[in-house]
Amino acid sequence: MPRLLPRTPTARVLLAITLGALVGAVAPRAGVALKPVADAFVNLVKLVVGPVVFCTIVLGIAGMRDLRAAGRVGLKALVYFEVVTTVALALGLVVANLTRPGAGLDPARLPRPDVTRYTAGAAQEGGVVGILTHIVPSSAVDAFARGDVLQIVVVSALFGVGLASMGAAGDGLARGLARVQELVFRVVAIVMLFAPLGAFAAMGYTVGTFGVRALLPLARLLLDVYATMLAFVFGVLGLVAWRWRFSLVRLLRHIRGELLLVLGTSSSEAALPRLIGRLEAFGCRREVVGLVVPAGYSFNLDGTSIYLSMAVLFIAQAFRVDLSVGQQLGVLGVLMLTSKGAAGVTGSGFVVLASTLAATRVVPVEGLALVLGVDRFMSEARALVNLTGNAVAAVVVAKSEGAFDEARYAALAGRPPGGPAEGLTAPGG
Repeated sequence: MPRLLPRTPTARVLLAITLGALVGAVAPRAGVALKPVADAFVNLVKLVVGPVVFCTIVLGIAGMRDLRAAGRVGLKALVYFEVVTTVALALGLVVANLTRPGAGLDPARLPRPDVTRYTAGAAQEGGVVGILTHIVPSSAVDAFARGDVLQIVVVSALFGVGLASMGAAGDGLARGLARVQELVFRVVAIVMLFAPLGAFAAMGYTVGTFGVRALLPLARLLLDVYATMLAFVFGVLGLVAWRWRFSLVRLLRHIRGELLLVLGTSSSEAALPRLIGRLEAFGCRREVVGLVVPAGYSFNLDGTSIYLSMAVLFIAQAFRVDLSVGQQLGVLGVLMLTSKGAAGVTGSGFVVLASTLAATRVVPVEGLALVLGVDRFMSEARALVNLTGNAVAAVVVAKSEGAFDEARYAALAGRPPGGPAEGLTAPGG
C-alpha cells in the first residue's frame, strides 16, 4: 500500500481531495459524518498559527534593528494592500454590472435558509467602529486564546519593536526565541502530516452536505465569481508580477501544495504556517515575509473583496434594487473598510457580507439567504485568491526593499518536482 500512495505531499493532498469529493457525491451521509475530522485538522492548524506569527514577526522586526526599516516595510505593505484590494473590489463591481448574474432571478423560488447567526455576528462587529476598535486586543493572552490573527499581529509588532529597541542586550532573548521558532516549525511539520486526511474530510463534508444540486439555481453567480477571480489572478496579479520581474506561474507552482491544502479545507489560514517558509525558499528575506504575510491575512483579502462586491450587486439585482453610480461608490467605500474585518477562516466572509448590507441599508439583508447555498463553494475560490495575493504581496515588498534573493529564485527554475522545496522547512532551514 505505501508504494501505491503518491510520494509528494502535494499529490497526496490532491488525491485526498478527489477521494473526498467522490465519497460526498456517492455517500452523502458518510461525507457529512466526516465533519469532526475536518474540524479537528483545522483546529490543529489554528493551534500553531499564533506561535508561528508571533515568532516570525518579533524576530523579523528585531532582526532589522533599524526600526525605520521595519516601519517602511509595514507602510509599503499597507499601501500595496489598499491599492490591490480596491482594484479587486472595483473589478467585482464592474463584472457584476456587465454580466448581471442576479437579473431575471426569482428570489421566491429559491430556498430561504436561516441566516440569523450571520446577521447576529454582523451586529456584534458594530460596523466600521467595531472593526477599528477590534484591532487592539484587551490582553495579549486573549488574542492568542481566540486565535485572532490581526490582534496577534499587533501584539507581535509591539514585542518586536520592544526587542529591537533593546539593542545588544536583547540578543540572548532573540536567540532563545529563534530556538522556539524552530520548535514551532517542527510542530507544524508534524501537523501537516495529517493534511491529506483533513482535506479528504473537509471536501467529503462539503459535497455531502450541499451537493451539486445546490449549485444549479445560482450557477451563473458561481461561474461569474470564479471567472472574475481567474481574471484578477492572471490579469491584475500577473501585471504586478511582470512589473516586478518575477514569474507568477513559477510562484504558483512553488506554492502548489499550499494552494491544494486551501482548496481542500476552504481556509487560507490552514496554509499560513507553511506559506511563510515557502516564500523564504522562493527568495524573500525572512524579516519581510514575517511582516507582510500575517498582516496580509487581515488587510489583503483579494478573493474576499471580489466576492463581497459581486455578492452585494447580485442580491440587489435579484431584489430589483437599481443602485445608482453614487450608491455603488458608497458600497465600494463601505467594503474598503468592512473587507478588512474578514479573517482567513471559513465562513467569515459571509459575516462581513452581512455587516456590509447592514451598513449600506440599500440592499435587503434577507438577501443573504440567496447566496448561502453556494457560499461554501465560493469560499474555496476566495481562500485560493487570498493566499495567492498575499504571496505576490510578499515578493513585491521584498523586491522593493532589496530583500529578495535572485539566485535562490533562479535556482527554482531547474528544481525537479518533489525536491527539497516540496516539503516544509523552517525559515532558513
